[in-house]
Amino acid sequence: MGPEQNEEQELPPVTEFDAGETGTIPVVGYAYPWDVVGDPTFADRARGLGVTKVALAAAYHTARAATPLHPEHRIVEARTAALYRPVRAEAWEGARVVPPAATWVTENGSPAADPFGQAAATLADAGLEVAAWIVLTHSTHLGEADPELTVVSCWDEPYPYALCARHEDVRRYAETLAAEAVRDTPVSTVILEACGQMGFGHGGHHEKTDGAYDDTTQQLLSICCCPACREDWAARGLDPETTVAALRGATGVEATEAAIDQAALHTILASRHAAADELRRRVIAAVREAAPGATEIALHAQPDPWATGASPGLTPTTADDVDLVVSFCWPTTEASVETGRRLVEAVDGKAAAAAYVTVLPPTTEDAFGGHVRALVDAGIDQIHLYHLGLAGADRQHLLASATEVLTTAARTE
Repeated sequence: MGPEQNEEQELPPVTEFDAGETGTIPVVGYAYPWDVVGDPTFADRARGLGVTKVALAAAYHTARAATPLHPEHRIVEARTAALYRPVRAEAWEGARVVPPAATWVTENGSPAADPFGQAAATLADAGLEVAAWIVLTHSTHLGEADPELTVVSCWDEPYPYALCARHEDVRRYAETLAAEAVRDTPVSTVILEACGQMGFGHGGHHEKTDGAYDDTTQQLLSICCCPACREDWAARGLDPETTVAALRGATGVEATEAAIDQAALHTILASRHAAADELRRRVIAAVREAAPGATEIALHAQPDPWATGASPGLTPTTADDVDLVVSFCWPTTEASVETGRRLVEAVDGKAAAAAYVTVLPPTTEDAFGGHVRALVDAGIDQIHLYHLGLAGADRQHLLASATEVLTTAARTE
């Protein structure tokens, strides 16, 4: 269906909400710059859904994204991870790792010079709060260009999509990326994704690893064994060669649980957490200097300390450094609700707890509202909605239903 046909498609009626109606349960809707640029109806649509803030991607990984409600296109190919701001030579002078610009965000057929800045200004002018959504250590483009800076498994297999936070060049890249993302923009919040250890799991091109290994094996294959990480292990009293051999044994054809001892795993986790802590603190410091108006720092993370990926595991000090932790709760299952409970317990009142939920398939209409309510009942402070741009006309009412559920919850408390 072409754009001219879709313009005649009517969206289902959506209740207009006052952003303050949800009381103490804010609703944050996620979007890409290309959802906003070139669509004069986006801001009104978001406001009508009742979101209080739009989390807008300022630095993001490769994606092939549908745009079912956009008047100018139906799909966007984000060919590489990129910074959705001008890539200024003076900011990146001397840097080993430099992000490409996002030339695929267009308006009236021409590339937008500052996709995030333009989209953020549009939303702010419409009275919406803007959060800068920044993906830090996930870039296949940069990992392939410089494999020495990537996560490496115990089988000496690099993960090109995963930049290792142990490296100084990666830390400098991340803090510069974050600072440049928010420079001179009207953002009130910064949301950090992939701020720590990426691991084995990755939604790559035609992924053929799903279901091949159990959770324990994936956890072990997610341990970074690059030279920099091995050096840190040695400084902590762990023999790197013996440890890597044990990890191989635990993930080999005849793997046994006894192949690696728990003391070694404890040291490895402490090493990983130290790298994540250093990365997070440097990125936050850079953000606060570049955007003093960004009063809230949010972090995508999971309560499982061994978690890797876009939402890496919480470290013992994470909640001391940020204002909000957002955990992945997409499946409408009791396991996701339990993740929400564990998150609330883990942050222990030091930071707010948010649940990241999706209205996209396989989420169903009969399960979504109850799922949101169960998360709130588990103690969740915010709901983060995925995704304002990807959801078509048939899913817009589900986005609105989250606000309805939260409005009801706030009124009954």
